[in-house]
Amino acid sequence: MDALHDGAVSAPRRVVLFGPESTGKTTLAVRLARHYQTAWVPEALRAYVERRLPSLAPGAPLVEESDLWPVVDAQVQAEEALAIEASRVLFCDTDPLQTAVYAQHYFGRCPEWLWRLAAARRYDLTLLLDVDVPWTSDPLRDRPAQRAELHALFLRTLEAHGQRPFVRIAGSWAERESAARAAVDALLAS
Repeated sequence: MDALHDGAVSAPRRVVLFGPESTGKTTLAVRLARHYQTAWVPEALRAYVERRLPSLAPGAPLVEESDLWPVVDAQVQAEEALAIEASRVLFCDTDPLQTAVYAQHYFGRCPEWLWRLAAARRYDLTLLLDVDVPWTSDPLRDRPAQRAELHALFLRTLEAHGQRPFVRIAGSWAERESAARAAVDALLAS
């Protein structure tokens, strides 16, 4: 019996937007959610840092390794809560694997618990956004000169986690949205 007849609700397909800062992940997540009339999960790290920003001493790091657990926990909880509201597909502005990549980059290591959690989470599609769009300055962004290096790290990480299907998204804003929609349409048709 299928989900329409047995009372079960099918889980939405999960699509994560992945890549370095200032590549349009949030903008694209919002636009895709609007287009598909569904929910999207904002980045918990941004909200976490914005709450802490007023109390940070000048020059203090925005995030420390001890912040990883509360950030990842908030992200996963938000994702699970919004999955209930989503229709067919849920767009995630980040995921634990992306946090693991950033931990590796910023702290020189990533806790084993975070790699395990990232490996255990399942996503139906990852959209890897390229760095071929202009950098947009923001008080929470700090590595404009390292976007290509970070993009290569994100790509290597996805390739190393071979069980995760991904599509590279590049080009103008309009080309990115068109390519993302095509990838999501293909996912939903499968």
